[in-house]
Amino acid sequence: MKFTLSWLKEHLETDEPLDKLADKLTMIGLEVENIEDKAKALAPFTIARVISAEQHPNADRLRVCMVDTGDGGAPVQVVCGAPNARAGLISVFSPPGTYIPGKNITLGVGTIRGVESRGMLCSAAELQISEDHDGIMELPADAPLGKGYADWAGLGDPTIEINLTPNRQDCTGVHGIARDLSAADMGKFKDPGIRPIKGEFPCPVEVKVEDATLCPGFALRLVRGVKNGPSPEWLQKRLTSIGLRPINALVDITNFMTYDRARPLHVFDAKKVQGNLTVRRAKDGETLLALDGRTYTLDSNICVIADEHGVESLAGIMGGEASGCDDNTTDVLIESALWNEINIAQTGRKLGINSDARYRFERGVDPAFMVPGLELATKLVLALCGGTPSENVVVGKQFGEDRVIDFPLSEVKRLAGIEVPLVEVKLILTRLGFMLAGNGPVVKIAIPSWRADVHGKADIVEEIVRIVGVDKVPMTPFERGEEPRKPVLTPMQLRTRRAKRALGVRGMVEAVTWSFITNDAAKLFGGGQSELVLANPIAADLSDMRPSLLPGLVAAVQANINRGYPDVALFEVGQVFRGDRPEDQLVAASGVRHGFASAKGIGRHWTGSAAADAMDAKADAFA
Repeated sequence: MKFTLSWLKEHLETDEPLDKLADKLTMIGLEVENIEDKAKALAPFTIARVISAEQHPNADRLRVCMVDTGDGGAPVQVVCGAPNARAGLISVFSPPGTYIPGKNITLGVGTIRGVESRGMLCSAAELQISEDHDGIMELPADAPLGKGYADWAGLGDPTIEINLTPNRQDCTGVHGIARDLSAADMGKFKDPGIRPIKGEFPCPVEVKVEDATLCPGFALRLVRGVKNGPSPEWLQKRLTSIGLRPINALVDITNFMTYDRARPLHVFDAKKVQGNLTVRRAKDGETLLALDGRTYTLDSNICVIADEHGVESLAGIMGGEASGCDDNTTDVLIESALWNEINIAQTGRKLGINSDARYRFERGVDPAFMVPGLELATKLVLALCGGTPSENVVVGKQFGEDRVIDFPLSEVKRLAGIEVPLVEVKLILTRLGFMLAGNGPVVKIAIPSWRADVHGKADIVEEIVRIVGVDKVPMTPFERGEEPRKPVLTPMQLRTRRAKRALGVRGMVEAVTWSFITNDAAKLFGGGQSELVLANPIAADLSDMRPSLLPGLVAAVQANINRGYPDVALFEVGQVFRGDRPEDQLVAASGVRHGFASAKGIGRHWTGSAAADAMDAKADAFA
């Protein structure tokens, strides 16, 4: 989950520094994996003006530019190969010693075709702010010379990436992350109410849900007379900052809602929808050309949204190309629904689709936000695209089941080992959206609709402890009592460790071989009995339980010899089998030396080499 600091501050009123916010996120269970601060990374890059650009004397495609860096000093000579380098151009300059992220190099003073170059004029690709590498950047004529480019371009908005555990679906939206930080005293949570938008006319499209277990709730609204096109700059920046590509205003609104409120939506071009909508199981063999350009073959286990023409959308995962919105869309159907989490996960896995919508629906979205999410999306559509909204069409449930837990306050001490006063418990849980009633020793706690992961008393304790701080849990030793300590390891485990250590210090390398060997090899080493033959071997040459470790070790040594490593000393400590009774299963230690792999040293050496012999094997056995 990615978001920017300014995006977070849309939902959290805070003056805390970025480092403190990141530490607190990790402490409350939202582990910060990465912080990308372009302003910090691009600090050495400044705005400069090209005074002159003359042809390089020894190269047709290079120009020798004199650059005014705006620091009041003498112009700097830069050799540049960009086709758009010219006198009067305002661009981005990097002095020697600057790390160029797009090329993964640190710039130095260089000589290019006999002409010294003391810096570089940069393209957008070299700063990794876009893929444009056709020429150096061209800035407006009023760009202030000498000022840091990142500050001037507004790139001083760090991007934070957190690693979410599967149970925290509420934090797949920036709104939920801000709520958690507010509960941890990192600022004031902004949660303005969402006012319903009055419909101007009845929605002409009806919705039928054939199986309520697949779709517990479905909300729809038509907006007529919209003007679709590029979304405004603020919305495009929100999306590009987290790696999403802006498409058009209607689609960008749904993507914004997905990341801002953890509420995936879908928009249909109303004029491309034939008749009413039906939520149903797909028919075996039906196909859908999806928005990713791929055609999917469906079966009856997959939930779809269909019109009279056929399937228009993979429910909760991805829309279809045929009813998608484009620049010509004038009437739009906005859909906000609830889907069966298991079915979404199975469909996504079966079709190999990993969409942002699937990521959230298979974890369980907030059921109470289905209609408010539709209202908020409608508000954004009206603000950015205009139009006239219809009344809502709502089928099924608008809210989830009420969940109330009887919570003994003593559970915090019993499970976490810390004392948390009732006042603090109420403050923490209230900030997280829980509702409490009672003054103890047992209180009733109502679980908010967006916390599908909270089911019992232990979950409540977890919420309290992660906000109070896991570091507050005291390091308390277990009561040992007066009885002597029992050994942790058994005698056999101790002997096994000692045997491995003894053979290892004698220059032998531990091997782990198959417990199964060929029948011929088993007979050579005292095995081959019918009760030790496998009924269903994984391979023909692994048919018998081994009566000794030596066949496997000899085969391993031979494999090394075949590959040019004849000086091998291997050992193994493992089980051998003399019969099919429990007492016939033994633990043995065996070793093999070959070539110049004696205890004096392995391999050939100019001072002399010692071949492995019976004395080495005897010494290994005594060890």
